[in-house]
Parts: sequence; structure tokens; C-alpha cells
Amino acid sequence: MPGPGPVVVTDDPGADAYAMPGLPGRIVISHGMLDALDAAGREILLSHERAHLRHHHYAFVSLAQLAAAANPLLRPLARAVTYTVERWADEHAARRSGNRRAVAETVARAAVAAKRSRARSRVPAAALGILGRRPGPGMVPRRVAALLAPPPQSPPLLLAAAAALLAATGVCALDAAYDLHRFLELAHVR
Repeated sequence: MPGPGPVVVTDDPGADAYAMPGLPGRIVISHGMLDALDAAGREILLSHERAHLRHHHYAFVSLAQLAAAANPLLRPLARAVTYTVERWADEHAARRSGNRRAVAETVARAAVAAKRSRARSRVPAAALGILGRRPGPGMVPRRVAALLAPPPQSPPLLLAAAAALLAATGVCALDAAYDLHRFLELAHVR
């Protein structure tokens, strides 16, 4: 990638933007995408892509798609992970901008611009950087609808249940490790 900056702008007239993992990660945006968005939309897009880099979303998507490649029954899980990391980045951009409607409009504008440029191109463009796979149809309308709804809340009871489940899992793992250690000691003595 040319230049030392965290954002790389390509000369591609097609509309595309993605986070490229690495040390440091980079955000790649085409001129076509920049032309499709106003200044506020560009800042929202950058915030969205920064969230992908900051929270290592590529790792979640890569692991889910690797699992789906090993076991095709996990394909719905891989699609759900892809959708969830996009929503995570959308919510990050909404918190940063303070305007959920503007984020929803930017997501919609970017999707329309990308679809128009793909329709003109015979070669499909890569998305999600490393994986070269585009999210399935229907994801953008769901994301826009979620952004137009009130922000999601984290119910305290659900968080407490998840913490209790995590603690119980940890205790069970430690107990199993202790039992294995005792078993190996007994096997070694005889």
C-alpha cells in the first residue's frame, strides 16, 4: 500500500471501502466511495472502518469462515458473525457521531454506490479485506433498520448470567485439570 498513513485512497472509480488488517492496519477507500459520500458520511465511514481495525473484527470473521469451511453446517454462524461485526462497527460509528440516522443514511448510500459500481464491473471487488467475500443480500436493510431503531441495551440480568456461566466454566475446567493431574500421578506410581 502506498504511503505511510492509516488511510489509503485508491484511484478506483468503483465505490469500495474496507479495513486491511496488519501492523498497523490500514483503511482502504476508493475515489468512487469518496465521491458518493459527503464530508459527514466520509467521517462516519472512517469511524466504522476504524472500529473494524481497533476491535480486530477480521479475526472473528476469519475464524468463523474457517470453521464454516471445515464444517459446512456452520455457514449460518459465519454469516451471523459477519453481520454482527458490521453492526458492532455501525454502533461504534453511531456513538462517535451522535447521530444514528446519519449513520443509517451513510450505510445505505455506501451500499447503493458499491452496488452500482459492481453492476458496471465484470470482476467482483473484494470486501472484508483478507477474505474476499461480500456479505449476503439483505444485510444492509437489516443494518439500516437497526440503526433507525433505539440503541440496543445490555440487560444487567443477561450480563450477570453470562458472567456466572463463564465463572462456572472456569471452575469446571480447573476441576478437570486437577482430576487429570491426580489421575496421572496415580498412573505414574503404579
